[in-house]
Amino acid sequence: MRLAIATLALLALAACGGDGGASKPGGEAATAVTTTVVREQPFNDSLQAIGTARARESITVTAKVSEIVQRVHFDSGDEVGRGAVLITLSGQQQQAALAEAQAAATEAEQLYQRQAGLAEQQLVARAQLDNQRAARDAARARVAQVRAQLGERVIRAPFAGTLGIRQVSPGALVTPGTPIATFDDLSRMFVDFPMPETALSRIAAGQQVSGRVSAWPGRAFDGTVETVDARVDPGTRSVTVRASFPNQDRLLRPGMLVDVQVRQPTRKALLVPEIAIVQIGQTTFVWRVKSDATVEQARVAIGSRHDGQAEVVRGLEAGDRIVVDGTGKLRPGARVVDAPAAQG
Repeated sequence: MRLAIATLALLALAACGGDGGASKPGGEAATAVTTTVVREQPFNDSLQAIGTARARESITVTAKVSEIVQRVHFDSGDEVGRGAVLITLSGQQQQAALAEAQAAATEAEQLYQRQAGLAEQQLVARAQLDNQRAARDAARARVAQVRAQLGERVIRAPFAGTLGIRQVSPGALVTPGTPIATFDDLSRMFVDFPMPETALSRIAAGQQVSGRVSAWPGRAFDGTVETVDARVDPGTRSVTVRASFPNQDRLLRPGMLVDVQVRQPTRKALLVPEIAIVQIGQTTFVWRVKSDATVEQARVAIGSRHDGQAEVVRGLEAGDRIVVDGTGKLRPGARVVDAPAAQG
């Protein structure tokens, strides 16, 4: 009898101590998890958006008049300076009209000078002299008009830039609006991208941005916020932001899709690993470890995410211990124990 009682006692002790104290009353074993203590840390996140690249200055070169192309002074892809001659149109009629207008202006000037001398001697009426002065001024205006018409036959670059593919040849008839070539200033690029109105307080001119394009994987282009649009689109509740990027090597081209990140100032934030966050429907929570080594669901509000870290803006306090790895095995009230660190 004594032997049986002793055996039962040993079995009871083994049942209580077999899990090293990591069992819950009732016989449920503690779940091995990885935990961490929530602390305020320096956090530097960014706002992300997709934008479209645009040249700082961009036009389609066209003619102002209907005329025959006499000469083309550029090749496709040329870089030219401001004022460079691009196209010369035929201006034979205007040359003849200019010669005629200049001759008439010279004659009117000579006649005016003669009448002015006679007027000083009071040999002609003052009214006659005034009429001749008006005739002289009209002749001069006619010369200026014909010269302006002749100037429209020479198309010049309005700014320094890069020409696109040439679309006309000598002898072609061009009319107002006929595209001759695209013309862009690629030395600096603008990227316009939308941001939600909720982010307005976090965006301002002068902030640093970085951009990436699929044509140059692995390379980041640094720029700055140029301006924030004065209006919010009532349909999308977003505002257009324009960033400026230096482009001396001409790698960025108009029309490119750019992944933009607006860098935010470093601030203190409660950070948790993203893998610790559990999302079920509309509920977001983490498993918080209580003082008795059991867990509870702590609902949290998440702010920005960056590099595998998430900012907790509500629901946790500094010093809370949460479960990082092993969340899928937990339920409220479950007892947990930190898993031993992996040996390298």
